[in-house]
Amino acid sequence: MCNIAKRLLLNKRITITCFFALFITGAFSQQFSLATDLSIQRNFKKQQSYWAFGHTTQTLFHLTPKDGIYLWFVYYSNGKFKNNLTADAKSVLTTPQQVNYTNSARMRLKQFSIGWRKYIIGTPDAEKHWNLYGFAGFGLMFGKVQNTHSVVIDTALYNVPVRRGEGDFKRLTMDVGLGWEMPLGGDLFFYTEGKVWIPTTNYPSKYIFINNNAPFVATFGAGVRVLF
Repeated sequence: MCNIAKRLLLNKRITITCFFALFITGAFSQQFSLATDLSIQRNFKKQQSYWAFGHTTQTLFHLTPKDGIYLWFVYYSNGKFKNNLTADAKSVLTTPQQVNYTNSARMRLKQFSIGWRKYIIGTPDAEKHWNLYGFAGFGLMFGKVQNTHSVVIDTALYNVPVRRGEGDFKRLTMDVGLGWEMPLGGDLFFYTEGKVWIPTTNYPSKYIFINNNAPFVATFGAGVRVLF
């Protein structure tokens, strides 16, 4: 209960901090943009690798011609992967001592992130030339896992590496990426972005076989930005 209370308090502090930063940023920004894109996600973690598709919405506050704050929310479809696992007997009297089985998993991720965007080439209101920018920030990843075992295992008799059923987990992440965009006319821009979510916490979940530095994902997306 103590660990759960600490996590809830941490999540609350993060949410309050993000909204406070967003309010202060908006008050001092001269321009802002709204952006949306479709993206593909790859989980590179060993024994969790999969592909998924997602959608991102962003709010960008342009503090100077080169610098600003981003705020995004992204969600993805289920990614599917399998693990060949072994359940060990709790007692030496149990027969058999080991049961081999396959766990079929479905993982789905959502993320909220806030950070800094820096234009390396160009500006957010460029009218003719293309732009190149980088960004870095911190996020809160929300994950859900659904596990299905190939055989029914009595957990009263065996220790299983991962639980059957559905479980949720959270990770704090450091987010870094690079983007390219070009004006389409007026205040409309086309852009592409590549991002990496680096987990900075690894609260263990009994529904995930690998918890250390997992999930480790990269995304690539394309969309449009509107400048206001």
